[in-house]
Amino acid sequence: MAAYTTIDNPELYFQAKLHTGNATNRSITLDGSEDMQPDFVWIKQRSSSNNHELFDAVRGATKRLYSDVTNVEDTGATTLTSFDSDGFSLGTGNPNNDGGTYVSWCWKESATAGFDIVSFTGNGSARTISHSLSAKPEFFVVKSRTYGEQWECYSKKLGATKCLQWDDDSAEADIAGRFNDTEPTSSVFTVGDADAVNKNTYTYVTYLWRSVQGFSKMGSYTGNGNADGPMIWTGFRPAFLMVKKSSGTGNWVMSDNKRSVFNRVQNTLYANVADAELTDGVYFDLLSNGFKIKDASSANNTSGGTYIYMAFAEAPFVNSNGVPCNAR
Repeated sequence: MAAYTTIDNPELYFQAKLHTGNATNRSITLDGSEDMQPDFVWIKQRSSSNNHELFDAVRGATKRLYSDVTNVEDTGATTLTSFDSDGFSLGTGNPNNDGGTYVSWCWKESATAGFDIVSFTGNGSARTISHSLSAKPEFFVVKSRTYGEQWECYSKKLGATKCLQWDDDSAEADIAGRFNDTEPTSSVFTVGDADAVNKNTYTYVTYLWRSVQGFSKMGSYTGNGNADGPMIWTGFRPAFLMVKKSSGTGNWVMSDNKRSVFNRVQNTLYANVADAELTDGVYFDLLSNGFKIKDASSANNTSGGTYIYMAFAEAPFVNSNGVPCNAR
């Protein structure tokens, strides 16, 4: 099956990076073959139960949110201090603790690559907000910067009547006022009147993604409860994978191609939990054309369970010249 793409080098739009803290001002250079200035950097200390720290260029360097708690945005002068031409710079504090091991996931904001960052001020009434994806978003998350509310997640697989929260393990739910039961379009998304997404005078940030053939995929699958689990076609070899059980409770599992160096990935972090990395966690095989579930954990493969996922490419299965890539 051909899976042609307009993005032959995914490293222009997404990269994962491992680094070790040294508590001094420093620059982190990404590993890709071409330079990428990230607009969204998500950093987690692997060796300690410190919070996930999320930074973006729209809110500005030093301003951080935490995916695992409902805290408001804070400003840390010694955190991420700049977004650079091929990476980012860190100050002397967390996420750069001396001897701490870290992973950073970095995205470039681009309609071509299907990622947009939107900031807005709430008005307390259901409304539409413009975005720049030029296509319908398939996953987006809204977080108040100034009010201690949850991260409200829309998934096209669940529809606008349901939502999930990045900061907890709850199943999908129909919670009034989140997305006003209105599907997003190629130009706008809708927020309701709930404080979590649209409290009058409060400020919010939204991260929006759509699938791009050969580069990214937002989808779902059904578990079979077997260590020989389902194989999910993405059309590329994944560099990053996030999975969440939507039909029941379950953590937001985060895997990537840097923390595990073979096809089998089992070094696990959870977006909704501050815990240190599990080195014998949830099992996936990252393949040239997708990923395969390799255990019967409730986190990724309960029999009959429904799971949503987001995946971003290391390499397309077939590039724009029709040349296939290989598994790792």
